Amino acid sequence: MSYREKLEQLIKERSGIVVTSEAEKHGIPRHYLTVLLREGALEKVSHGVYITPDTFEDEMYIIQMRNPKVIFSHETAVFLHDLTDRDPLEWSVTVPTGYNTAKLKSAGIKAYSVKKTLHLMGAAEVQTMFGRKVIAYDRERTICDLIRNKNNMDIAVLNDSIKKYLNSKDKNIPLLMKYAGELRVQKILRTYMEVLL
Repeated sequence: MSYREKLEQLIKERSGIVVTSEAEKHGIPRHYLTVLLREGALEKVSHGVYITPDTFEDEMYIIQMRNPKVIFSHETAVFLHDLTDRDPLEWSVTVPTGYNTAKLKSAGIKAYSVKKTLHLMGAAEVQTMFGRKVIAYDRERTICDLIRNKNNMDIAVLNDSIKKYLNSKDKNIPLLMKYAGELRVQKILRTYMEVLL
């Protein structure tokens, strides 16, 4: 299989989106991206990210491909889990402490930091509105993050999300309480549950 065929196969596997680093990881010289770009088979959407002309630009997927350590969280995770009717005004992500967030912030992304030991807790695969898989916190971790950050949250989104979660059939209260203990929000969570249940 030629480099070009390898690249075309990779683009197909990635639903029309390819990142330079991913192509290089598969042993494909970046020159082949330039060839497809010149031919009009690819379009550059941001530094190192290319899509085919017939592909929808999936911002969330692109953000995560460019920054593999980001996990969608807070208002964005609430949106992905259908616990709110509001679209997020900006994407929210969480990164491990020490991760340089300057590029994320300059791109208009709200970045939160947590201890490395808490970073992957509750990370789960979810689908964007375009059907691509990204990593976001599960519903239980998201509720705990909202409570943990309640002073910087829209109170209506917070209350509505907790209410929707508590009324859902697939809630996992033991897991919610476990995360609340790890994130030190058990007391506040119990208060919310007493008021909203």
